[in-house]
Amino acid sequence: MDIGLIIVGDEILSGKRQDKHLSRCIDILNARGLTLTWARYLGDDRARLGSALREAFGSGDLVFSCGGIGATPDDHTRQAAAQALGVPLALHPEARELIMARMREMAAEQGRPFDPEHPDNRRRLAMGEFPQGARIVPNPYNRIPGFSVGDVHFVPGFPVMAWPMIEWVLDTRYPDLAASAMPQSERSVIVLGTMEAVLTPLMEEIQARFAGVRVFSLPSVDHPQWGRHIELGVKGREDAVAPAYQALREGLASMGARTGPELAR
Repeated sequence: MDIGLIIVGDEILSGKRQDKHLSRCIDILNARGLTLTWARYLGDDRARLGSALREAFGSGDLVFSCGGIGATPDDHTRQAAAQALGVPLALHPEARELIMARMREMAAEQGRPFDPEHPDNRRRLAMGEFPQGARIVPNPYNRIPGFSVGDVHFVPGFPVMAWPMIEWVLDTRYPDLAASAMPQSERSVIVLGTMEAVLTPLMEEIQARFAGVRVFSLPSVDHPQWGRHIELGVKGREDAVAPAYQALREGLASMGARTGPELAR
């Protein structure tokens, strides 16, 4: 399965907060031999979210969506998911019990009686209204769950909640995905004083010759140590990277390219 990530929030797009989910999700996946295929940033716009989620539901990809599942007017992800699926929102019975338990805890912590009919508590129950037929994703931080529909999984925007919830989904619902993942690796070399256009035929040759690898080039114009250079390499299945990289080095040598340090990941 391809794996995608949707990060929701006006605060990310405006710069009020810096996204932390992308790098952490890459680490979570890599620790299980998996890789992120795509990522999207979206604001708190219900129509745009709905369009993106319709695509996600129909993609066949494993997708995580972070943010916008609260119950304030600027949270639209739950509603957009329901619209994308063409189903109503419904209070999930297990989510209701989890939220009620959390509210009882909060009342006890504050030394006041618990009133389930208090308007604030009634509003909090809206956080358990998910698209009809959804499954919950448990939240170890404060019990307020996320939800899943098919292979699309919705978690809060708070990293302290989102990250363990994503790990739970991977380890509980997709253990075979990690178990069957082919080990991945990456090898590259710094090429000095050469333009990408000169290297392109070699890159195309390596890409065509070796299945299971992708060739990449990362140019830089102002590196403090190497100045203008290109990091040229191959990445993919561990068993395919070594011969592809060897062929790449041989091709560079035949061109008379000047090279610097080698890198392995």
